[in-house]
Amino acid sequence: MNVGILTIKCPDKPGIVALISNWVTTQEGNIIQLNQYSSDANNGTFFTRLKINFLNNTAPFKQRQHDFMPISKQLNAIWNLHDATKKQNIGILVSKYDHCLFELLYRWSSHELNINIPFIASNHKNGEKLAKQFSIPFYYLPITNKQNQEKQLLELAKNSDLLVLARYMQILSPEFIKQYKKNIINIHHSFLPSFVGANPYNQAYERGVKMIGATAHYVTEKLDEGPIITQKIEPVSHEDHIPELKRKGKHLEKLVLLNALHAEIDHRIISFQNKTIVFT
Repeated sequence: MNVGILTIKCPDKPGIVALISNWVTTQEGNIIQLNQYSSDANNGTFFTRLKINFLNNTAPFKQRQHDFMPISKQLNAIWNLHDATKKQNIGILVSKYDHCLFELLYRWSSHELNINIPFIASNHKNGEKLAKQFSIPFYYLPITNKQNQEKQLLELAKNSDLLVLARYMQILSPEFIKQYKKNIINIHHSFLPSFVGANPYNQAYERGVKMIGATAHYVTEKLDEGPIITQKIEPVSHEDHIPELKRKGKHLEKLVLLNALHAEIDHRIISFQNKTIVFT
């Protein structure tokens, strides 16, 4: 199958779906999945994701992207047409804790994640054995000089489509984020916006919470304030101390990060202001 995924964000008005559908017909395409949402029926923003099977296998995606440009101008749209058959290159950053890393590598090796993993980088050596087990290049980049270390990370990541922080317990500088330019997904071990920063389980225990959670979000220059992609929670009781909170939290972190990555590589996420529209 020659499958593409078209994502669009534009001012809402009547006739958008008809206009897009007519274009799909001109491209010898068949819409096999469609999601749409409007932020407001009057003067809102319209979001849509279409999964399209193009029956003509000879036309390159660059040509299809070029052909859609007149439609995008009519809609005043921010859009992208992705080749759904193309594997994305996902770089992984990790620190001491390897439970999220292991989950991603297991799912990847089981062909549940249709991605390439060109490298794993860490400021600790803990993940090296795991990386070798899965035959993925591992780079130990200790932080003796943060600026130089981030330069090395940027060089590693220059051909990646996305970075995943699988419990990478370092703050990426605003300069790194600006230079990388592409999406970075982080897993935070709390139900944001509660308990930002370090030691959220300690903070949760001190507050006597009855629910703990984990949050996957995009990285921005503001610490732990990027658009939230997905979250999960689990109940805890007064009998649960910090080790129990951490044990339960690790399970949540793995699932939340995996769900966020699936949504990202399936092009089911559209950013809007400091929020995300995540189609199912």
